[in-house]
Amino acid sequence: MLSECPLSEDEARALYDDSDAAHAFDHVLRVTRLAEHIAEAEGADIIIVRTAGYLHDCARLQPEHHLASARHARRLLATTPADFVDAVVHCIEAHRFSTLPHPQTLEAQCLCDADKLDAIGAIGIARAYAFAGHYNNRLWSAPLPEINAEIGPDRQAYRQRQGGSRDYTPGHEFLCKLEGLTAAMHTATARTIAAERHHFMTAFFQQLDAEALGRA
Repeated sequence: MLSECPLSEDEARALYDDSDAAHAFDHVLRVTRLAEHIAEAEGADIIIVRTAGYLHDCARLQPEHHLASARHARRLLATTPADFVDAVVHCIEAHRFSTLPHPQTLEAQCLCDADKLDAIGAIGIARAYAFAGHYNNRLWSAPLPEINAEIGPDRQAYRQRQGGSRDYTPGHEFLCKLEGLTAAMHTATARTIAAERHHFMTAFFQQLDAEALGRA
């Protein structure tokens, strides 16, 4: 394995278009730093994790971007050792929580957990509202219990069906996706971070309901 990352932060930055606030290079840096923090605590290979973090969304605009990004990473890393490339590529392929493949290595788990962590807590709320603003979604439509009843038991199906509509608010995204991410963490380090972020996020949406209803 390598003793240093084969690309610099500036070289990684050049691969990204910052037009989408929720997925700009700021997101890539946050995920990379979180993944490194988790890797250090868990005993994973930090160079693999850093490289995969820099490249995990490098083909974000393509269909199945995790697989497209992995293919692009393999091309970019063609001059590095094959076992290193394979390790990085697997991390990128497995970084999405909702699609296959699942992370099979500790390094892949670190990246997957970091990507999920960036979707919750204060930064997760900010990203949800950036997304809502980009698509002109409403900020609030109903209290969480009413939204929960509207969504029904199959949250993923509801999200796929309604996620593009104007009435799909950050509260809907919280219930359909963000609320469940803490339980999906692979590492103990990420679970500890996630618990605090989850608590903050839950309190925020409860406070939002109270304010929207004129009760706070």
